[in-house]
Amino acid sequence: MSRGFWLALLLSFTACVQAGDELPTNIRMASDVWVDRINVDGTGLSWDVLRLIFEPAGVKLDMQIVPYTRSIGLVQRGEADAWVASYQNEVSEGVVYPTWHYDSDLISALGLASKPVPDQKALADSRLVWMRGYEYQRYIPGLNHYNELLRRGGILPMLDHNHVDYYIDAQPEVLEVLEAASDPSKYRVADLIRLPLYIGFADTSRGRALAKLYDQRMAELVAQDALRPVFERWGQHYPFE
Repeated sequence: MSRGFWLALLLSFTACVQAGDELPTNIRMASDVWVDRINVDGTGLSWDVLRLIFEPAGVKLDMQIVPYTRSIGLVQRGEADAWVASYQNEVSEGVVYPTWHYDSDLISALGLASKPVPDQKALADSRLVWMRGYEYQRYIPGLNHYNELLRRGGILPMLDHNHVDYYIDAQPEVLEVLEAASDPSKYRVADLIRLPLYIGFADTSRGRALAKLYDQRMAELVAQDALRPVFERWGQHYPFE
């Protein structure tokens, strides 16, 4: 697309920002820790992508590390402007979703190697667990028997003692759990589905203005292919083909 098109888009975006929706100079973001995406030391794929989105537009990133469900609550109460790593329309109250996703999750199942390969029929008949608030039943058809966990520490014993059949999570978190196994060959990791990841913004004047900026910046960065080197640097799937 021509530079003239992007200039017109930027001018249109600026004109649409009303007095009550003036652009903040910072964005208060809440996030859990995600392996190689949001690390506590400020490194990670998501950190790099978010900085490219907001900082060139004069918006400083203020990140708070909290459990996932708490990050959603902070946004719904207006105590944070946005949270990281939501699935599309995952939350309906007090939240504004942008048009653009910024990444994607490869969702995988961890189970004993002696169990059937978890195709759709096997999953429908299986006892599943995942982390609280993830609600994979909304995105993977036919999941009938599932429970939510507050922590990942006891997943391998649950599988070993046949208390559950499969643990479902994003692949990096599944592999992190598997690293604790004394004999990893006892287990199988099977990939299920790839889900786009979104930023969930607060339904406030700040949140709406930041969501508009986010969509405008994402359109620019994808059109310029400016995000591809970030995903290549972290060895991750590029989600904008």
